[in-house]
Amino acid sequence: MMATGEKRTQRAVVGVLLAGLAAATLLPFAMTLIMSQKTNGEILNHFWAWPEQARPEYYARALTFLWPYIWNTVLIGCATIVGVVLLSSLSGYVFARIEFRGKQTLFLLVLALMMVPGILTLIPSFMWFKEFPLVGGNDWLGQGGTGFLNSHWVLLIPYISGGQVFGIFLCRSFFESLPEELFEAARIDGASEFGLYWRVAVPLSRPILATLAILAFVGAYNDYVWPLVAISDGALQTFSVGITLFAGEGNLEPGETMAGYVLGSLPLIAVFALGMKYYVAGLTQGAIKG
Repeated sequence: MMATGEKRTQRAVVGVLLAGLAAATLLPFAMTLIMSQKTNGEILNHFWAWPEQARPEYYARALTFLWPYIWNTVLIGCATIVGVVLLSSLSGYVFARIEFRGKQTLFLLVLALMMVPGILTLIPSFMWFKEFPLVGGNDWLGQGGTGFLNSHWVLLIPYISGGQVFGIFLCRSFFESLPEELFEAARIDGASEFGLYWRVAVPLSRPILATLAILAFVGAYNDYVWPLVAISDGALQTFSVGITLFAGEGNLEPGETMAGYVLGSLPLIAVFALGMKYYVAGLTQGAIKG
């Protein structure tokens, strides 16, 4: 009885601690929601009080200004997901299931790239994209870009290539843990190497691929420095830069800026809501041996 009581007490303490951590995590978002309905005077004079009235026009103004930026970022994020998941899973399968000379050395060289901070390659990347213009002078949406700089390609290529290192590591580790018997049975049935990848490895790796997709989307969506440096055309700019423009272009009401942040967070919330089941499974993959 004492042991049962102690377990209940421990569970209660853990539950209280987790509830406190959850509340602390959600508090900034809740305060953003509240301040998105306050005037400047209300924020300065009554910071912790509820807004005196609802102000939906703040959201209307923010949406009118930020919608093109949000749409651009969602497109970039979705394209990044496709590129990162496809290339990382293919490369991870090769490193995990195909034997070739120098495989281990090449994999170690790929892992070594994880030690290179992204900010270190900012200037070399800028100069590289500046020296290699797009053939035809149009970006992927046909909006009249003048080269790699100031085009959607200047965002997509670094995001997809930058997500490969961790993606290859993640996919390789998972593909190596799959039973060899599954692949042998598929080979007996006449499956090609690509068939083994597409029909055996990929269906079994949905949690890992979903985790990789969410991380790729969040990374592309939240990036600020590279779009600021590489994109000068406002029609091609992303949300992280657009919200700073919205806050700085004569916007004297912080509530409108907060409304913009709330609107900009909705795509991220939607991605996590749709992929949360697989995301949690991917994070816990391999924690239980069986």
